[in-house]
Amino acid sequence: MIRVAIIGAGIGAEHLAGYRALPDRFRVAVMCDLDKARAAKATDNDPHIAISDDLDAVLDDPHIDLIDICLPPHLHFPVTVKVLEAGKHAICEKPIARSMVEADALQEVAERTGKLVFPVFQYRFGKAIAQLIALEHAGLAGRAYAAALETHWNRNAAYYAVPWRGTWVGESGGSLLGHAIHAHDLLCHVMGPVSQVFAMTDTRVNEIETEDCAALSFRMATGALATSSVTLGAGNDTTRLRFCFEGFTAESGDAPYTPAQDTWKFIARAPVTQDQIDTVLAQVPSGHAGFAGYLDAIADALAGEGGQEVTLMDGRRSIELVTAIYQSAKAGTPVSLPLTAEDALYQGWMPSAQT
Repeated sequence: MIRVAIIGAGIGAEHLAGYRALPDRFRVAVMCDLDKARAAKATDNDPHIAISDDLDAVLDDPHIDLIDICLPPHLHFPVTVKVLEAGKHAICEKPIARSMVEADALQEVAERTGKLVFPVFQYRFGKAIAQLIALEHAGLAGRAYAAALETHWNRNAAYYAVPWRGTWVGESGGSLLGHAIHAHDLLCHVMGPVSQVFAMTDTRVNEIETEDCAALSFRMATGALATSSVTLGAGNDTTRLRFCFEGFTAESGDAPYTPAQDTWKFIARAPVTQDQIDTVLAQVPSGHAGFAGYLDAIADALAGEGGQEVTLMDGRRSIELVTAIYQSAKAGTPVSLPLTAEDALYQGWMPSAQT
C-alpha cells in the first residue's frame, strides 16, 4: 500500500478520483492546501483523509511515501526538489520545470536522493493508445509518414480570472505549455522524438501575456512529418489526432481531455489488411485509463515492475520540446533538437530569463 499526500486541492481533486479507483494500491492519507475548507471539500469530507495547510509537516511525516504536487506551475520545480530532499517520491503536474536548467537540476536531485519523479501525462493511458502501440509492436505500422494534431479548446476571460493564469510569472507559459503539451507528448510517445520544430505563436483570443494560438511543424527523428494546430478560441473543446503509417492510419475521436479513452478508427493500408489490424485490436485488453491507468503504472514502477510509467526523462523531453518551440517562435527559424547549453533559451523561455 502506497501512502500518498496530495498538495493542492484544485486539480488534486481529479487526482484523488484516480487513487480511489485503485484502493488496493494507494491510500491517500493527506490533502494539503492553504485553504483547508477547499481541501476538505475536495475530499468530500472523507474522514480517512487528514486535512493540512502545512507542507513542511507533510514532508516530515515518515508514513508518507509519495507526494502528488498539484500546485501552480511556478511552484512545481522548487516543491518537487523539497519533496525529493525529504526522501519521498514525487508526482508532478505539468510542467515539471520552467527551463532546461531546472529540468537538469531536477534530474540531478533525483539521482542523488534515489527517489523517482513521475510527470503527469495521463492522456497516454487508455485502450485506444494501447491498441495503437500493439499494432506497432505487431510490426503492422511500418514507416511513420505523417501526423496531424488539433488542440482546439475554449478558454475565455472567466478562466483567466484566476490571478496566476495567463501570466509568465504564474503560469510560465500559455497554450503550448498548459494545454497542447499533452498532444505533443502523445506525438512523441507514438512516433518517437522530435528532431526539428518550426513554430508560430500569437495571442489572439484573450487579453493575457502568454500565447493562446499556435501553428507548429515538426520533423521527427524517423523523418516523419507532423503538424499541430493550437487555439483557445474554439467554440468547444476538442482534441483530434491522426497518425499515418505505412501499414495503417489511426484516427482519434474528438474527446478533449481523454483522447486515449475515445473510440478510434484504425484503417489498413495495403499490403496490410483490415483483418490483420482487427485481429491485433481484438487482443488488447481493457484496463485502467486516464489518471487511474497513469497511477497503476506508477504503482508497478514502485514495486520494481516498471516499464509503462511516465518517467522523469519523458518530462525532460517535454520541457526540451517546449523550449525549442518558444525558441523557434522567438527567432522565426526552425530549431533542431536535442538542445545544448549554448541554445538561446536553455536558461529559460520566460521574458525575465532572456534579459
